[in-house]
Amino acid sequence: MTRYTSATDADRAEMLAAIGVGSIDELFADIPAGLRLNRPLALDAGLSEQEVFEELKALAARSTSAEDEISFLGAGMYDHYVPALIDSIILRSEFLTPYTPYQPEISQGGLQAMFEYQTAISELTGLPVSNASVYEGPSAVAAAGYVATAASKGSRFVISRGVHPHSRECLRTLAHAWDMDVVEAPLHNGVTTLEDLDDDVSAVIVQQPNFLGAVEDLTALAHRAKQVGALAIAACDPLPLALLKTPGECGIDIAVGEGQSLGNRLDFGGPSFGFFAATEALMRRMPGRIAGETKDVDGKRGFVLTLQTREQHIRREKATSNICTAQALNALAGVIYLSWLGRRGIVELVELMLQRTAYARDRLRQIDGVTEIHDRPVVREFAVELDAPVQRVIARCQEQGINPGYALGRDYPEYENGLLVAITERRTRADIDRLVDTLGAAVAAERQTVEAGA
Repeated sequence: MTRYTSATDADRAEMLAAIGVGSIDELFADIPAGLRLNRPLALDAGLSEQEVFEELKALAARSTSAEDEISFLGAGMYDHYVPALIDSIILRSEFLTPYTPYQPEISQGGLQAMFEYQTAISELTGLPVSNASVYEGPSAVAAAGYVATAASKGSRFVISRGVHPHSRECLRTLAHAWDMDVVEAPLHNGVTTLEDLDDDVSAVIVQQPNFLGAVEDLTALAHRAKQVGALAIAACDPLPLALLKTPGECGIDIAVGEGQSLGNRLDFGGPSFGFFAATEALMRRMPGRIAGETKDVDGKRGFVLTLQTREQHIRREKATSNICTAQALNALAGVIYLSWLGRRGIVELVELMLQRTAYARDRLRQIDGVTEIHDRPVVREFAVELDAPVQRVIARCQEQGINPGYALGRDYPEYENGLLVAITERRTRADIDRLVDTLGAAVAAERQTVEAGA
């Protein structure tokens, strides 16, 4: 049985009559005859609903999910446990189906959820103002750069090579339209080195922890930025902020980041949400919108949308953003996750990851043919260099049901055989021991293959 029944000849005749034309050719008379396709499209015959589902199942079977193997992949998207509580709330129609809450009197639940989310992000980042979310981490970095163009006079962004490659590429794409140059600050022993800063720098952008997993000294980097009058921007992993010094405490002006690790599943790369927090001085330049607390005519607590500095509400040339729909549902999952953990729970979670990451790092450095790329402190991710072709090693490990990590060479040619390993709370000591055994055997086998070929 098919699910879709197309228009009949009678339906088409009725529509043409309503439009006031006698035929399809007359309807498209304004399109030059030479541009029209005068034959049916060469499409395969339609499928029934059952056949479509079977085809989709076959396509899905070609993919490997994080549930099909023991995954140590990270690089910005992390395999954390998502409690059942989250789906039970965000799938309620009150949250799942509404559009932008323009009418506060009938949108109090959604607006309060936004307000609670903003409060949680402000607490994590140590900055007083958060918006209601943006699309994802890389666009949040670019949005922070745009704020810097208006708040400072420089014509250059200095962005650390330790910032996620997608974020760097997103910033470069938009900076071209803003007539801004993008300069990369190099890494030394895994952390950012700022050189040759001057008053032509609009913003200094770093990541905490950075892409190689190293914890950066945000206080020193923020100080260097402010010495030349530039904004200090940090792209942050939100969970480690529960243990690390907050961006606000370090003197950072804008903290942004990818929120996937807060209650959002991997979902093959999305959807997720980006967060954006800043100082009060930059509040009116922030993208998107902010939910605020107020009182109604009876003095009761209520919530409204405030400071919507986007092109839908004000003159385009005055807008700071064209974001018209925040990732509110994904952000809601984030604040539910943080509430589920609680202040103590999030600290315990990060401490657990810290302990297991230290164990994995210590075990891996003992493998012959595996060396650390840096020796800086890390939280849940670290980088190693293999004395063997990394893609072949990964393939050997996957044959054993283990994905050992992310191949760094595609983004960092200087680490051609680099491997980025992520340890979340879902990876047990037994999983780590299996990784060590499997990776060690794969490296040894590939080294023997290379030596035999030589």
